[in-house]
Amino acid sequence: QVQLVESGGGLVQAGESLRLSCAASGSDFRLNAMAWYRQAPGKQRELVATLFYGGSAIYADSVKGRFTISRNNAKTTVYLQMNSLRPEDTAVYYCNTQLRGSDLWGRGTQVTVSS
Repeated sequence: QVQLVESGGGLVQAGESLRLSCAASGSDFRLNAMAWYRQAPGKQRELVATLFYGGSAIYADSVKGRFTISRNNAKTTVYLQMNSLRPEDTAVYYCNTQLRGSDLWGRGTQVTVSS
């Protein structure tokens, strides 16, 4: 079964850190770009970070300098290290990639940052 499974969310205070993980299975994702999105209540889903096959990454302006996207050597897991968290980072975070031309999404993991 092809799937992405996120983990690592939780409730933290402003200024603290979390590391999210996305485990990819059921297909060969080694050549894929992988991304993290988030969706806050009442808002549209937005792109947080993308990691390309060659290792380059792009970030939303709102998280630059605070978040880092990476993957393990086997390229089966993608991480999002989130530092200096803010209340406005509160959202459900989703892992995403493209598979045969279609979006593949995980179910998401909730991140809540209290002030």
